[in-house]
Amino acid sequence: MRQTLAQKILQRHTDQPITADGQIVQCRVSMVLANDITAPLAIKSIRGMGVKQVFDKDKVALVCDHFTPNKDIDSAEQVKVVRDFAREMDITHYYEGGNVGVEHAILPEYGLVGPGDIVVGADSHTCTYGGLGAFATGLGSTDIAAAMALGETWFKVPETIRVNFTGKLPEHVGGKDLVLFTIGQTGVAGALYKALEFGGEVIDNLSVEARMTMANMAIEAGGKVGLFAADEKTLAYCQAHGRMGDSPIAADEGAHYWKEMTFDVSSFSPQIACPHLPDNVKPVEDVSNVRVDQVVLGSCTNGRISDLREAAKIIKGRKVAKGVRFIVIPASPGAYSMALDEGLLRIFLDAGAIISPPTCGPCLGGHMGILAGGERCLATTNRNFKGRMGSLKSEVYLAGPAVAAATAVTGSITHPGALG
Repeated sequence: MRQTLAQKILQRHTDQPITADGQIVQCRVSMVLANDITAPLAIKSIRGMGVKQVFDKDKVALVCDHFTPNKDIDSAEQVKVVRDFAREMDITHYYEGGNVGVEHAILPEYGLVGPGDIVVGADSHTCTYGGLGAFATGLGSTDIAAAMALGETWFKVPETIRVNFTGKLPEHVGGKDLVLFTIGQTGVAGALYKALEFGGEVIDNLSVEARMTMANMAIEAGGKVGLFAADEKTLAYCQAHGRMGDSPIAADEGAHYWKEMTFDVSSFSPQIACPHLPDNVKPVEDVSNVRVDQVVLGSCTNGRISDLREAAKIIKGRKVAKGVRFIVIPASPGAYSMALDEGLLRIFLDAGAIISPPTCGPCLGGHMGILAGGERCLATTNRNFKGRMGSLKSEVYLAGPAVAAATAVTGSITHPGALG
């Protein structure tokens, strides 16, 4: 049987022959993840099960990133629950304080996830690691508790939508624009429990960080996973982050797909997801001159060093528009450190930006930039549901780093090319 990428990875982790989509298979997991919001619920379930030790202390990651540095007493108490559990279970990969960053940024940077892995996390954007060729998906906290205890879980083998991108990317168009365009084509439920498998010459030339940006938002189309073949570029990324022994993995030639779509990107413009759904996507020209009160550069979608470099290139020598709050949030200590060494933080500071420590921050309406009623934000985050970043009467537009920087300069949603 010629296998899709999803089928091939699942087959590596189960003793059951995979013969068709829709089949239920029991799989061994490579890594189990939870954060400061979802881990306490999983811990409560583990206590209820009477579990005395996780299945493998090296294959559980607990990342306190959503409300940290602790924004209030409640968040401090939640983190304490996770911290105490990590100590009790001798969890190797517990992150809080100076080594913490947004979970989906630090796990790849710390070499904990990679090609051919199965990763389950109590966070919907766990699908990020599909950019490295991993079958990675979010589960509920109770299922995560079971996975922590047993080291395995079940999956229904998903049908696969193959999305091919051809042509040459125009300037200022990148992974965020490709995935927003895809979501605009499928709708927020168009890939429900499907694997989105991305390919084509554009994808081959895309950086690994841009691939992770795309995989991150597979869930915004309803996808179970977002998948990219692991090629030599992927292996080089993994090796650079201390992970050795991986091998390439790709779908078989002639594999059967539930649906296949092909798009030529040569005439693409930067894409904007307008309120209040990620599939309300328009080219930037259609929403130019929409005034904003805040711009956020960061999150598990676009807070990596490549994103910071892209935005800094646009804003260098310019100033943030009067009345606009430009919040820059490096997604990991590594990205923060490189941005410091490369002078990017100085560029942002000189422009008038606010620089935050690595955290999820305002993406989920947590802290570090909550919106008041009537305010409008352009963000490089992944969701723009009503009330997502604060007041139910606020609005969030989604875009890539270059558009974010240009918008911060003008105070209105702007094509970076318009700055000259």
